[in-house]
Amino acid sequence: MRYADELRDLLLRDECRMEALKAVAASGVEACWVGAGLVRDAVWDHLHYLPPQPPGGDVDVVWFDARQIDDAVDRHMEQRLREISPGLDWSVKNQARMHGRNHDRAYHSVEDALRFWPETATAVAVRLRGPEQIEIIAPFGLEDLFALRLRPTPRFQHEKRAIFDERVMRKRWLARYPKLVLYED
Repeated sequence: MRYADELRDLLLRDECRMEALKAVAASGVEACWVGAGLVRDAVWDHLHYLPPQPPGGDVDVVWFDARQIDDAVDRHMEQRLREISPGLDWSVKNQARMHGRNHDRAYHSVEDALRFWPETATAVAVRLRGPEQIEIIAPFGLEDLFALRLRPTPRFQHEKRAIFDERVMRKRWLARYPKLVLYED
């Protein structure tokens, strides 16, 4: 995958992101991935020559287990992560149940669920597989993320476009990251 090595190097040099990845690895749930803003903002900060910054919002942890769809399991995992790393705002979501909230067909895996996230640059998740080994899933690749293209995923190009547009405005990405280009297919 193009840019995978650059992403790994960037994350390995970022103490805050590594703290999050190590906490998730220490939680004991192997199927967990860290995604969305934690990854996206690290790249965009770097490409805007900003120093590594703590996450601006919550740390999105995603996993998939169709047998444990009770959100109490997610709350328990969040509590465990707060015990390991109390300085981060954890948000854990089992993607096996999120399709209902998002009005999508059932997801089959974390990677499949990422295909239904609003932006291609956000639909990236990582996990620590060893002290210096970061595994990446990015169903739309990493090109938009590293090319500073803010593009809706296919699901958000038409039917859910208002959600994409609202996120762009609410999160103020174009103001925070002036090199970003809003890309329309």
